[in-house]
Amino acid sequence: MTSDDQQGHASRTGAASPTAVTVDPPQVNDYDSIAEAYSAENETSLVNAYYERPAMLALAGDVAGRRILDAGCGSGPLLAALRDRGAVVSGFDASAGMLELARRRLGDGADLQVADLGSPLPYPDDTFDDVVASLVLHYLEDWGPALTELRRVLKPGGRLIMSVDHPFAIHGLEFLAGNRSNYFATYDRIEEWTMGGQTAQLRFWNRPLHAMTDAFSEAGFRITVISEPESVPAARDLFPEVKPRFLSFLFFVLQAE
Repeated sequence: MTSDDQQGHASRTGAASPTAVTVDPPQVNDYDSIAEAYSAENETSLVNAYYERPAMLALAGDVAGRRILDAGCGSGPLLAALRDRGAVVSGFDASAGMLELARRRLGDGADLQVADLGSPLPYPDDTFDDVVASLVLHYLEDWGPALTELRRVLKPGGRLIMSVDHPFAIHGLEFLAGNRSNYFATYDRIEEWTMGGQTAQLRFWNRPLHAMTDAFSEAGFRITVISEPESVPAARDLFPEVKPRFLSFLFFVLQAE
C-alpha cells in the first residue's frame, strides 16, 4: 500500500461502508488501524477475491522463474499466489501493520520492506522481470515519480501489470451521488471506511483515462493490454445478484521500453 502517508489496496466492499468526508491530510490512509479487518475482507470479497486478483493473475500468465515485485503488497495475497505459481517474489508497503500480516502469510524469510511508492525505492536498477501494482496508484496525486521508479527497477522489456479505479465507474458514482465532478480533471475524494469496528479515512485520486496513458508514455512505458474483465465463474453462485461483467477497476499491462 502507498499514499501521501500510508497507501493501500483499495476495494469497494459492503463491509467497508465508505462515506464521503472531509479531513486534513495527516489523518488519511492509515491502513494500520484496519489491517486485520481489511485483510480478512480482502480474502472473500467479490471485487478482490473473485474479480481483481484473478484478473491480475491471468494478465501475469506463466510467471515460473520470473522475479516479481509487488508494489503496495498489503497483507500479501497476490504475492503469495504469484509465489505459488513459481515466481521469485519481493514486496513493499507503506503500512507496517499490513506487512506484518504479509510476513505471517509468506514466512519470516520473505523479502518484504517498508517503503512508499511515491519515494525512491530500495532496489537496484533493472532488478525485476515484472512489477505488479494492485489497486495502489489511485492513491497518488502525481503518478510521475512512482512510474519512473517502477520503470527504473524493471529490466528492459519488463512488464508493469496494474489495476486502478475505473475512471468511468468513479465518474458515474459521483454523478449518482449528486456530485457534478469534471471527468477531465484530476481531483481527490475522501471516504470513511468502517471495518471490524475500526474507522479509517482514505483519500483517492481520480483522473481521466487520457491522463493515465499520458503518464505511462512519459515514464517510458508502452501499453500492451487494456482490460475490463469479467469476474470468475465461481462468483456467479456466491453473488447471483451481480452481473458477470461490471465497471469497477481498469487493468493495464505495460512494457518498459
